[in-house]
Amino acid sequence: MSDQVQQEGFKKSRFYFLIGCLVVFGFVLIGKLIYLQFYTNDEGLGIAPEALVKNVILEPSRGDIYAADGNILATTVARYALFWDAITPSETVFQKYKTALADSIATMTNQSAAAVLKKIEGARNKKSRYYPIASDVSYSVYRRYKTFPIFNQSTYKGGLIVDQELKREHPLGKIAERTIGYEMQDQDGTYFRVGLEGAFSQYLRGDSGLRLKQKIANGQWKPISDSNEKEPTEGFDLHTTIDLNIQDISHNALLQQLEYYEADHGTVVVMEVATGAIKAIANLGRTEEGKYFEKLNYAVGEAHEPGSTFKLMGMIAALEDKVIDENSLIDTEKGELTFFGKYKVRDSKRGGYGIISASHAFEVSSNVGLVKIIYDNYKDNPKQFVDRLYNMGLNKNLGLPIKGEGEPKIPYPTDPDWDGLDLPWMAYGYGVSLTPLQTLTFYNAIANNGEMVKPRFLTEISNLGNTPKKVFSKQVLNPSICSEETLKKVQQMMFNVVDKKWGTGYSIKDSKLSMAGKTGTCQVDYTTESIQYISSFVGYFPVEKPKYSCIVVIHKPNKAKGYYGATVAAPVFKAIANKIFNDIPLQVELPASKVAELIKNSQSKSNLKMPNLAGLTEEEALQRINEMGLKVELKGRGSVKQQQPQPGSKVIPNQKIILELS
Repeated sequence: MSDQVQQEGFKKSRFYFLIGCLVVFGFVLIGKLIYLQFYTNDEGLGIAPEALVKNVILEPSRGDIYAADGNILATTVARYALFWDAITPSETVFQKYKTALADSIATMTNQSAAAVLKKIEGARNKKSRYYPIASDVSYSVYRRYKTFPIFNQSTYKGGLIVDQELKREHPLGKIAERTIGYEMQDQDGTYFRVGLEGAFSQYLRGDSGLRLKQKIANGQWKPISDSNEKEPTEGFDLHTTIDLNIQDISHNALLQQLEYYEADHGTVVVMEVATGAIKAIANLGRTEEGKYFEKLNYAVGEAHEPGSTFKLMGMIAALEDKVIDENSLIDTEKGELTFFGKYKVRDSKRGGYGIISASHAFEVSSNVGLVKIIYDNYKDNPKQFVDRLYNMGLNKNLGLPIKGEGEPKIPYPTDPDWDGLDLPWMAYGYGVSLTPLQTLTFYNAIANNGEMVKPRFLTEISNLGNTPKKVFSKQVLNPSICSEETLKKVQQMMFNVVDKKWGTGYSIKDSKLSMAGKTGTCQVDYTTESIQYISSFVGYFPVEKPKYSCIVVIHKPNKAKGYYGATVAAPVFKAIANKIFNDIPLQVELPASKVAELIKNSQSKSNLKMPNLAGLTEEEALQRINEMGLKVELKGRGSVKQQQPQPGSKVIPNQKIILELS
């Protein structure tokens, strides 16, 4: 009995063992089938389970960026890569149309039809599921491929696989490149946003779409159908204030001057006076090879000591507080002041200007004159002076949409590091910092009868000509930066800077176009033995009814060729103003006597003779030469020692003059 029980127990054990083995084998078999189906290069084995089907995000087309005249500054262009799932077409379809397909591909790729046929047959034999057909082709070329035999059928019958890539292009090249900007995303998902592209990315980007794809061989994904689960929505368009003609004029005028003076970098901004619309913005930096391109947006982001262009702010403060009037007499003494026994303020003219009016001090840009005006009247209460600057909004940034605006710096008497030099230094533009665009905005207010308007880069955001999503109109930052009385006085001073022979900007005076402004020559690296300069000019035109304001800033010109704002920056301003003005109808009718005078002056320039410049200071000599329309190359510093051509020699406009200084 026990033997029988043992035998039955053994049979049951063997039965359970066999059942267990079959179960294990079944699981192994199922696992192996799944692996072979979806994780190896096995081809054409049915539809993937839902876990191996996914919705792939389709990037939308970014909106376009337009210039004021409708020209496209930035646009998105779709490029396509085409692949072929060689096992998708049935054998009947493949054999019937393979030769015609080869002929069609050959016409697009400059290959022989026989060579193409051999390749697609090879792909078919190898059961390739992602055979490359074409790359980086346009939409029109992609559409042609889609009409080819076999490819003209659906994805699941013809096997054509299309991968789309969106590329950002600039049809007009690198014009205003840093202002247009970009948006980039690194591998970590961090966005880098520059210029208008970055500032208004939420509008430009659009909404993503979805396309259902299934996993095929080697980790590749194939669209399940020819249609998308969700179509991407194109982004909104930006319409800028940039005038292509003015932009081109500004860019080339700046580039020419930078190249001649071998400067490190420079910027030009042209603003519409009444609206604050930015019509041009050029930013050029020098490479190691001596070429220039838009490295950084200096106009927006680079805050620096403005030098003499800041004298306007000090003059307005003094006039508003009535500590002086324009006729107040200022003793510039011998052109030099000393603070605390060793810190000196010097005028560019040796020996100074003597006793002159406050307005004249501004017009000749006397450092001593402006420092005496501010220091003598505010030294006991510097807070009164700085409060006046703050009330005009000079301590506030402009709130630009473009990222990276430089922060203005106006020291305040209660600051821990305020000292006795801050007040006199501020009077002529040292110890303070402003960006070129912040400076221009203030000067634009002078042209705009005291109303300070915010710089504006856009007119509207829209989509496909529909009702604008957002409209950008004039925005007033300060309805009146000063009284009308003060305004009229400084307007006259700025006009005299260009119009009067003693003005620092007289070299750019033009008989056909009235201009007003202020020169600036600021030392940088002045605590070292290698002093460099920032040359600037800022102003507006025409004076009778200002249309545009403009600032030119050039950093670190070759000192041997020149560094004064009147010499380096002002000619750029004049070139821009003249070329813009030529596009503005001349509405002023000149009397016959004035016309005769202009003709006479024009004729006289054809019989120019070289003056004797020996003994003149650099500034005085440059003024004489610029008045004659000549170019100059300086060697050394100081007063004129030798000149070429010699005095009395005939010269012609734009002729190059060489001056040796000592």
